[in-house]
Amino acid sequence: MLEYCRFYVGQRISMEHLLEPLMRFGYQRVDQVLDPGDVAVRGGVVDIFPATFETPIRLELEGSRILSMRSINPVTAETLERHSMVVVLPRQLRMRVSQERLASETALEVPFEAFIDFEEGDLVVHVDHGIGRLIGRATLTTPQGSTEALLLEYAEGDRLYVPLDQLHLVQRYIGFSSRHPALSKLGGAAWERARTSAYASVLTYARELLGLQAKRMALRGYAFSRDHEWQAAFERTFPYRETTDQLTAIEQVKRDMEHDRPMDRLLLGDVGYGKTEVALRAAFKAVMNHKQVAVLVPTTILAYQHTRTFQKRLHNFPVQVETLSRFQSPREQAQVLEALRRGACDVVIGTHRLLSGDVQFHDLGLVIIDEEQRFGVKDKEHLKQLRTQVDILVLSATPIPRTLYLALMGSREMSLIATPPEHRHPIETVVAEDEDASIQRWIRKELARQGQVYVVHHRVRDIHRLAQRLRRLVPEARVAVSHGQMDEAALEETMMAWMDGRIDVLVTTTIVESGIDVPNANTLIVSRADQFGLADLYQLRGRVGRFTRKASAYLLVPRGTVLSEAARQRLQAIMQHTALGSGFQVAMEDLKLRGAGNLLGVEQHGHVTAVGFDLYCRLLRDAVGYLKQQPELANAR
Repeated sequence: MLEYCRFYVGQRISMEHLLEPLMRFGYQRVDQVLDPGDVAVRGGVVDIFPATFETPIRLELEGSRILSMRSINPVTAETLERHSMVVVLPRQLRMRVSQERLASETALEVPFEAFIDFEEGDLVVHVDHGIGRLIGRATLTTPQGSTEALLLEYAEGDRLYVPLDQLHLVQRYIGFSSRHPALSKLGGAAWERARTSAYASVLTYARELLGLQAKRMALRGYAFSRDHEWQAAFERTFPYRETTDQLTAIEQVKRDMEHDRPMDRLLLGDVGYGKTEVALRAAFKAVMNHKQVAVLVPTTILAYQHTRTFQKRLHNFPVQVETLSRFQSPREQAQVLEALRRGACDVVIGTHRLLSGDVQFHDLGLVIIDEEQRFGVKDKEHLKQLRTQVDILVLSATPIPRTLYLALMGSREMSLIATPPEHRHPIETVVAEDEDASIQRWIRKELARQGQVYVVHHRVRDIHRLAQRLRRLVPEARVAVSHGQMDEAALEETMMAWMDGRIDVLVTTTIVESGIDVPNANTLIVSRADQFGLADLYQLRGRVGRFTRKASAYLLVPRGTVLSEAARQRLQAIMQHTALGSGFQVAMEDLKLRGAGNLLGVEQHGHVTAVGFDLYCRLLRDAVGYLKQQPELANAR
């Protein structure tokens, strides 16, 4: 049975009984919690950094009663989110819940999300009984004595008591549909039919996944050698301390590269969590094996940013880094193409221009793709062909539901960076009406600490009018405009000035959404925030707060405007999820608001709605594990 300990507001528990299971789970007493597995006690305050959480939680006790529970920033102790109940799993879970989980029956005992936080009124799914609504907690009297339980409501007013030692059978309902599902009928056949139908569908889906995996496993590629003697020297030039997740991802990528089949690894991480450094170390390893590296990015601005970063980190080593994008003249592009053909260029960073027919490599060994989902259909077809020839590393800051990828483990390798860098602060997020006085105050506050300000606008046609307004409000500020329709030379000059600190306020469109890293820019103002999607707002917010300074994001809506329901929900969601590493929660909210889209395909979407996302993933994981044990069924059609 799954081991865990639970805590909830109002719970009566002695300090001894609170700490005893944590110590048994392998947690360590420390003065201040900084890493997963730490526990600190100061009077009636207990800080716990669960091994599977992204931030610590703080329990405040009065005598033997828990008064409050909240997630905190481990450095500043700022409150990130408040909770009514949490479940803490053993430290060893991260090792137990590994690739073996797919083939293990007991893996179904493990919830997909270790952070379980139910609220009264939530729709939940019981594996055996279907969709219900959480009423609250109750005391259940049994022949063995009293035990605590969750109380769930079902159709026709029926109620179900779920003892807390069966909590792993219950998960919050997520269906990616704007309509709430009907409550299941206890004892009825409809739930069993829905679950059986979903399982039959995921068996077909699992066969497809395993078929793709088998084809890729049969390919043979280049096996990179162990780290060159210069690798350690290069890695020591990284100016920050690597997080545990970063180090794990780096080792996983290196191990893949040293294997004799082509790597195809997805590296997921929130904005500013250090994916680029993982890519840099992989690129250096490839170059030390006399292989060329192509870094493919969706925008010219991001190509320019990455080129600066790579050149700065590699300048002490004999590695030639070039860029290929529309920022360059035809003559400059021709020079880069010739260098690639001759092998004189080791690393090339560019947009989809790199996928053109005239691009020929001397000896390509590694392709790094930043935000693959932003490339077009034709580009993706080209990338599919590359996957059979060279090692591929895909970076994505776009939040993707990690539970799905855990369920699909084995169909594609994945690394997850969920640990925030040291001294990172949550970003203060404010929704406000568009008023001159407020904008003037926010900009001057940032300028007073020698910082820079992003002002993002939703359309090009009146962006210069907004810039003129800002020049009038803050005449001392150096204001410039950037957008994707500008002349290449002018755009390049503006972005260079912005990155070099020669511009105070950059009025821009969403072209800065991905990859732009300006540590001195820590105030973001989004004009007409109601016109942006949730994922866009989350990515834009990630442009600030990338350094040790406290950052602020102001989301503006027109004065007196009645927002649409969809816009109100988007803004409410971005306000609720300000914690470090909250990309997963934002992704789930985004999927609920927009629908699952092509995440699983239309056919699978109906089954997700019927049984809930978490149970669907459990069934899929079970189907993959079953077919791996029955290869003759995996090949059946």
